[in-house]
Amino acid sequence: MVLTTVAEDEARQTARNLLKRSNEETSLLSTLTIIEIITTIMVYKFDNFSRQEVESMLGIALEKTRVYREIKEEGREQGQIGEAINLTIRLLTKKFGDIGEEKRSLISGLSLPVVEDLSEALLDFNNLNDLQLWLDNINSSGN
Repeated sequence: MVLTTVAEDEARQTARNLLKRSNEETSLLSTLTIIEIITTIMVYKFDNFSRQEVESMLGIALEKTRVYREIKEEGREQGQIGEAINLTIRLLTKKFGDIGEEKRSLISGLSLPVVEDLSEALLDFNNLNDLQLWLDNINSSGN
């Protein structure tokens, strides 16, 4: 808990000391838990630092930590959403021409399952009004 209260310049050395002590004084399972806690605190405390800078500061590889795996998974999910949105907009543009910035913006704000539903529904659309009705229906249902 001391890491959450010390100044940034003190946090670096304090974190390294805590990691060193945990390696020397605790079991492997406890050490792993302590590493998770320390890295989580340091990643949030130094949120403007790159992964490499935090690793260098702590003297450990973050790939093995839970916080790194969670961030990586979130990035993967965001990538999937972005790809699905881009593909859906491209398909709509191919089918109807320019769909307009407002519709692009609405589609960009949809969740992955809803974008997947849209990508299937667009096959049945005959014009941009069908798209607008579909988007209005989604917005009114709270998705």
